[in-house]
Amino acid sequence: MPLIPEEPQIHESAQGPRATPATGRTAPTPRPVPGPRPAAPSRPGRPGPVRPTPPVQRAPRDVAKPGPSGPAVPAAAAAAPQIQLIPASVESALDAAEEAVDLLLESGRAPGDVLVITTGPQHPWADHELSFGEASYWAQHDAGDDVFYTDAAVASRAATRSVVVVAVNGGPDTVAATALPLALSRAGALLIVCGDPQRINSMLGAGV
Repeated sequence: MPLIPEEPQIHESAQGPRATPATGRTAPTPRPVPGPRPAAPSRPGRPGPVRPTPPVQRAPRDVAKPGPSGPAVPAAAAAAPQIQLIPASVESALDAAEEAVDLLLESGRAPGDVLVITTGPQHPWADHELSFGEASYWAQHDAGDDVFYTDAAVASRAATRSVVVVAVNGGPDTVAATALPLALSRAGALLIVCGDPQRINSMLGAGV
C-alpha cells in the first residue's frame, strides 16, 4: 500500500519572528544625556571686619623716672713717673748718666725708650750729629731708633719717652730748674737725675 506523503509542518520557530504591524507613529528621538552643569561663578566675598590696632602699652605710672645724672667722675690721673737720684758732681754727672743708660739697655730697655738731657755741655753724640745739620739731628729723634741726647735749651722739642735721664753737668741754676720739670713731663715711667742731691732737691722743691 503506497505511503501518502504528509504535508510539511512549519513550526513558528522556523519562520522567524513575526513582523509587528505598523502603527503609523514614528519612533521617538532619543534625548541627549545632559552633561554636568557648569559651576556657578563664585561671588567675591566681602572683606572681614578690620580689627583696630591695639593701643601702645604705657609704662605704669609708678615706675620711677630716671633722675638727673650725678657729677661726672674724673678719670684716674695717669701714674706719675718714678724719680731716681744718682749722686754725682758736676764733673761726673755726664759719666753717671751714661752708666745709667748702659744699665737700662742691659735690663732690656729699647734704645728708643731713652732720652738724655744735659744742663751744661752737650753730649759728644749730640755735637757730632748736629754737625750734619739740625734737620738730620731731629730726624733721628723722630725715628726713635736710638738713645737721643739733647741740650736742656731745646729739650722742649723732644717727645715723651719711657725713661728720661738728666745730667746736671753745669749751667746756670735757672736752666737746671727749668729742665727738671720739663724732663718730668717727658718721662713716661722713670726719671733719673744725675747730680748734686742737695741742689737737685732744692730745684725740684721736694726730696727725691
